[in-house]
Amino acid sequence: MTPESPARGSRIPVPTIKKLDLREYKRSDPEELSVKERDALSEFLTLEPAIGEDSKYHLTPSSTVGALEVGDLSVSIQPKLPVARVLYLASHAIGAIGFREELFGYKDEPTLIEALVPVFAAAARRAFSRGLLHGYRTEEDALQTVRGRIRLDEQIRRRFGVPVPVEVRYDDYTVDVLPNRLIKAAALRLLGLRLHQGSRVKLADVLANLEEVQTVAFSPGNLPKVRFDRLNEHYREVVELSRLILRHTSIEPLRGNVRASGFLVDMNVVFQEFVTQALRRALRLSEHTFPTDKDLPERIWLDEANRVRLKPDLTWWVGEKCIFVGDAKYKKVDDKCVPNADLYQLLAYTTALDLPGGLLIYAKGEDKEINHRVRHASKQIEVATLDLSGSIKQLDLRVQQLAKRVRELSQNAVADRLAA
Repeated sequence: MTPESPARGSRIPVPTIKKLDLREYKRSDPEELSVKERDALSEFLTLEPAIGEDSKYHLTPSSTVGALEVGDLSVSIQPKLPVARVLYLASHAIGAIGFREELFGYKDEPTLIEALVPVFAAAARRAFSRGLLHGYRTEEDALQTVRGRIRLDEQIRRRFGVPVPVEVRYDDYTVDVLPNRLIKAAALRLLGLRLHQGSRVKLADVLANLEEVQTVAFSPGNLPKVRFDRLNEHYREVVELSRLILRHTSIEPLRGNVRASGFLVDMNVVFQEFVTQALRRALRLSEHTFPTDKDLPERIWLDEANRVRLKPDLTWWVGEKCIFVGDAKYKKVDDKCVPNADLYQLLAYTTALDLPGGLLIYAKGEDKEINHRVRHASKQIEVATLDLSGSIKQLDLRVQQLAKRVRELSQNAVADRLAA
């Protein structure tokens, strides 16, 4: 028998998987890419043709880290921060304040997705150990017998006086409730990615418990929140992990018939949302008083004709008045290279909101503060940094120091208005 003729019952050869290991903001060595791979990756990475080498490119990730798959190409983008810290920040960014970094404790540094799977599976196992969560859900149906309340208007409209079936509305006690739907959706989303066999087995065990739960496709940008109480508190960990997974995973077609899937975390977005959540908690403010840039209580316009709309990352509102404005940037800066564009942006915010100054917060930089007094405008642009390294206790202390400065700026704004 020739090598080209496999014996009956032998396994079909598995396609060769090409792997690329990249690092956040680091330019790669020349890598060979097909046309389809090049076109697909150009939507996520910066590609530069390698000089003198056909079909080879230098790949440079930006602030997006995680795992990406395009056809038979698997790309891993490792963050500069430890994986555990990235997942901790991403968890807190969605308001999962009960999360501890120790949940993501492991000896080595796996990819983000391979780090998540065992934590997610273990959290599901702990939640399910007390039995699947049940709840009441209102159902409307046509039955042969009466159950719950008869929907008289629908009975007359649809049945024209025929006694059966009966249009009814009733409450069903079921496992098909939102928390279980989120967990199932997260497990299925992970299974759509390329994982080690051990990870796939763990996810299959999770799904085996959720056969009676409906499969729902949740939108990453509009994930429902679960209200926790004494009856479902034991589900908090796995539900928040599910929301984290659903927010950052996607499986979607790109150009032509190429499919891209992955777990990608944009550190720009995570840093902005983490700073918002952390300052809100440190200042003990509500979501309405210290909102995200998507939930501003008032529209902010730069010009009198209301044509140029502004959406600052950080604002503090008292009634209809803003008393603090700031912006969060996932960049490393020093006193010689604060980007002019960032300064101009914050100056526009302070001008539109009639504030004496504002605060730029960077992810890392020099320890000393940088202040810019704007000529002829009586405005001060301050620059601060929030170092994300070190222990969680150290990070909390840095947030408290930042919150103190935010409070001082807000008090200055109030005093300035009273003096006017």
